[in-house]
Amino acid sequence: MSYRFYPIWNGLFLTRDHITASYAIIRYNVRTYHSAGVVAVVRGKQSAESELKKFEDFQDSLDQQEGWRYFIEKTDLKPGTDPTEATRRRQVQLEGREAKALQETKTRVLRPFEPRR
Repeated sequence: MSYRFYPIWNGLFLTRDHITASYAIIRYNVRTYHSAGVVAVVRGKQSAESELKKFEDFQDSLDQQEGWRYFIEKTDLKPGTDPTEATRRRQVQLEGREAKALQETKTRVLRPFEPRR
């Protein structure tokens, strides 16, 4: 697989995937690990980082003191997806991955520990 790199204004290069992929911006609390869900879905990593910065810039200081932060996550959701729908679909995906991981853990056969004699 070959990658094409695209120059941007600050001298860094992005792959086509960084430009065309969708990213979700998610609000969460660093103190409680509670997620408030997806707040936006945008196209391109640079756009996602820009939107994230806007959310942080307009965030109330009390809100930040309470532990609320934002992060970006690559997603298969379409840019502009309604945040409530995006949150619901993301939660379904997370639960599916968790169930699969749990099932894989249960199916592994581990030999019991036997001390050497």
